[in-house]
Amino acid sequence: MIVVTGATGALGRLVLAGLDPADTVGLVRDRAKAADLGVPVRVGSYDDPASLRGAFDGADKVLFISGSEVGKRVDQHRAVVDAAKAAGVPHLVYTSVLHADSSPLTLAAEHKATEEIIRAAGIPFTFLRNSWYTEMYAPTFQQAAATGSFVGSAGAGRVGSAARADYAAAAVAVLRGTGHENKVYELAGDNPWSYADVAATVAEVTGKAVSYQDLSSAEHRAALTAAGLNPHVVDLLVDVDGNLAGGALVDGSGDLARLIGHPTTSLRSSIEAVLGR
Repeated sequence: MIVVTGATGALGRLVLAGLDPADTVGLVRDRAKAADLGVPVRVGSYDDPASLRGAFDGADKVLFISGSEVGKRVDQHRAVVDAAKAAGVPHLVYTSVLHADSSPLTLAAEHKATEEIIRAAGIPFTFLRNSWYTEMYAPTFQQAAATGSFVGSAGAGRVGSAARADYAAAAVAVLRGTGHENKVYELAGDNPWSYADVAATVAEVTGKAVSYQDLSSAEHRAALTAAGLNPHVVDLLVDVDGNLAGGALVDGSGDLARLIGHPTTSLRSSIEAVLGR
């Protein structure tokens, strides 16, 4: 039996679609939101260790999808690992971040800590170190198409993103396959792109002129704040852009394409999907 945590999330739903529903259980916080999953569900919250008791009983593998609450994830993740260890889970598959053990990204610290907790627990593991989902840039694609411009502070830095479906397919390959125990996979898109590439591709797709305006980090922060974004989101976006030039979200291992058995989804395909073209 495979247990998929975060089963009602976008990634969790894509993973469930690739697994046998007769041998899969979804772990969810809200049973009402899981009515359409098509698999049995168990209720448990990363914030409530007591609710996780028994959540993984009988599991042969667990896909542990990382939490989304930056700043709270170390304690939340420790609760999941403790529950998995108590249940005797023989294989824990964790969605980490690209180069978690060396990444300069602020958000990588919680993933590095989680990997260390899993290793210390002695549970056979697979770390799926995901780069960015291209869909995370959907608002940028939409703004560029609508207004003909967008801003950032990445310079010529590149993003080795892939579609969320690519990362889900990699997780399915590990969950359905064998020989992945105690392996670390650096998962990124085949063809890294820059913000200038985004401008050029949106222009090609829409037939309109599109430009990228590169700002300083301070200017970028001010622009995002003026747009009304949450301060934590502002911090994240500026931090990421500032680290793109150093290759924080690029990897040339080819692990993702090998796991899924085909090239990763192109930037153009993702932009066309977002813009409905």
